[in-house]
Amino acid sequence: MAIGEFGGAATLSDDSGALLSTPMYWFYEMGHAALNPARAFADATRLFFRNPANPLSHTAYGKSVAATMELFERSTRRYRKPEWGIDSTTVGGEKVSVNIKSIWERPFCRLLHFERALDRAPRRPQPKLLIVAPMSGHYPTLLRGTVETFLPNHDVYITEWVDARMVPLAEGRFDLDDYIDYIISILHLLGGDVHVIAVCQPSVPVLAAVALMEANGDPNVPHSMILMGGPIDTRINPNDVNNLAERRGLHWFRNHVITKVPFPQPGVMRDVYPGFLQLHGFMSMNLDRHIEAHHNLFLHLVKGDGDSAQKHREFYDEYLAVMDLAAEFYLQTVDTVFIRHALPKGEMTHRGRRVDPTAIRRVALMTVEGENDDISSVGQTEAAHAFLRSTKCTMCSLLSDTTAFSTAHASVPRSRRALPILSCRATARAPCARPC
Repeated sequence: MAIGEFGGAATLSDDSGALLSTPMYWFYEMGHAALNPARAFADATRLFFRNPANPLSHTAYGKSVAATMELFERSTRRYRKPEWGIDSTTVGGEKVSVNIKSIWERPFCRLLHFERALDRAPRRPQPKLLIVAPMSGHYPTLLRGTVETFLPNHDVYITEWVDARMVPLAEGRFDLDDYIDYIISILHLLGGDVHVIAVCQPSVPVLAAVALMEANGDPNVPHSMILMGGPIDTRINPNDVNNLAERRGLHWFRNHVITKVPFPQPGVMRDVYPGFLQLHGFMSMNLDRHIEAHHNLFLHLVKGDGDSAQKHREFYDEYLAVMDLAAEFYLQTVDTVFIRHALPKGEMTHRGRRVDPTAIRRVALMTVEGENDDISSVGQTEAAHAFLRSTKCTMCSLLSDTTAFSTAHASVPRSRRALPILSCRATARAPCARPC
């Protein structure tokens, strides 16, 4: 989970941080509202210069104006939660429809089931697969490709975390302990006959939840868990994100990045880490790449390369749609994972009880890392194997794939090499790639 560095900009002093961060969200909303007329004018201008009936639409000048207006409108737009867009899949060579249903709900999370309309039982086993999406600023639809890959051979479930600004203050707080409770409750609902994939940030709470269940002798532990690009031990190969957390300390984050949800959102006055700050952190880490991508969009629009322009739109419609995080969850995660390194030190607790990963005996483990990951460095996820030497199956795959539009970290769950490996291994308590 990126933790929000401001790209080298001048930082606020501790004394003025709280004073300026408190109304920060309100100023952001006011800025959006102030730009509404300009955004509407830009969109109207774009339509005017793209209209085939307008002779200027066929000139370089007209195309340049239309492209400029589209870039302005897209750069100032508030992006809504994307749709899944998964209506069907192929099972056993036959196309079947998919119905997405919410089967479990709490104030901060829903469990979605991708229900396939199967006319008859498939020949191959269709094991249950729980994908725990990251609660790190983006919506779970970023994992659309991962879901589509597993659907032909698995009964897929995924966590859909709720935007904190949409949760009324009366619903109470939400922290890392609550997150772990949610995971345990979901595993109880699925009855234990399930395999789990944790993508990035949830690697720590999923490992903690399974450890607590094993310590209790809970029969509903999953058969296996796959941890992808997760910050299990951030002391290994520390990167800029890790160093920032240790250098700033929890007090700085509390004073500088926590603000209150403004009216008229349902969660008005709730303390949150706003999504627009998280997005700022993500983009500032690869700013040159994002600037180049938008420059290329302008060129594609002027040249009439609609396919390339549409690929850009699809990616950034997803990437720029962000959600707020509950302040309690964000601060506890920063403190536990990035500052105190509580899990690898054996100091992590859940409601006062120590989390002991060595208690895990019945759950197979696989870890997946990105060679160029700039958020969870190489070795940070593999560190989980040190806790689980007695598991029946362990495997660690090192991947280097990346895509034109994404960071190495974001590309791990969508990697062309990762997905086939996961599809084969997610349900197998099978031969290890190396000795346990």
